[in-house]
Amino acid sequence: MTDQAAQTPRYRRICLKLSGEALMGEKEFGIDLETVERIAREVKAAREMGAEICLVVGGGNIFRGLQMAARGMERASADYMGMLATVMNALAVQNALEAIDVETRVMSAITMTEVCEPYIRRRALRHLTKGIVVIFAAGSGNPFFTTDTAAALRAAEMGCDALLKGTQVDGVYSADPKSDPSAQRYERLSYMDVLRNDLRVMDQAAISITRENAIPILVFSLKDGIGGPVSGQGRFTTIADSDPA
Repeated sequence: MTDQAAQTPRYRRICLKLSGEALMGEKEFGIDLETVERIAREVKAAREMGAEICLVVGGGNIFRGLQMAARGMERASADYMGMLATVMNALAVQNALEAIDVETRVMSAITMTEVCEPYIRRRALRHLTKGIVVIFAAGSGNPFFTTDTAAALRAAEMGCDALLKGTQVDGVYSADPKSDPSAQRYERLSYMDVLRNDLRVMDQAAISITRENAIPILVFSLKDGIGGPVSGQGRFTTIADSDPA
C-alpha cells in the first residue's frame, strides 16, 4: 500500500458498526478500556484521512436482550434494557475519543438529555459535516429491532457511502472458520447471496435497507483495524450489487 493510498479514504462518509462484544477485548463481559482506546485511535486516524465517521454500538457485553427474552423476560422490556446498555458503551467510546482530542457527540434514540443528545437527523448531519464523530446509541429506539438494523438505518439517514462491520474474523465465511477449517471465505457477495445462503452477516432488515439504498457493507476483522476498509485496502468482504465507486 502506498502512503498516498493509506491517507486517502475511498469512502467519504462511513458508518462503523461495533458490537458490544467487540469492546470486551479478552474479557468475558464488560468493557476493556485498552480495547476501547485502540478503537478510538483507529477512528481518529480514519478521521484524519478525511473521512466523516459515525458509529453504532451494541450492548451485548453488558446485557443480551434476546437471551433474556428466551429465558422468559418480556421481549420489549428486554430490548429496552439492551438499548440502555448501548448508551453505556457509547459513553465509554466517547470518553476514549475525547481523551485523544476527537470531538464527539453521543446521540440517543431514547431521550436522556442529562447524559447525551437526543437523536435528531439534521443535527447529526451538521455534526458530521463539521468533522465531529457521532455515536448513535439506543439502537433505533424500538424493541424487536437489532443494532444491525439500527446501523443500516442510520447509514441510510446520514447518506453514508459505506457501512463497516467489525467482527472477529477477516470477512464473511460459509461457516464459522474457528470451528470449521474447511469454511470458504468470500471476497465479494451480493445482498441476495447473503440472504439466499443465510450467511447471517447482519439481519434481513439491515440487508434490505442497505440494498435499497445501495450502501456497500464491508465486513472486516477489528484486529486488522478500520484503516484498510476506509481506504479500500486490506482484507475484508464487500457486500454490494455493483462495484462501489
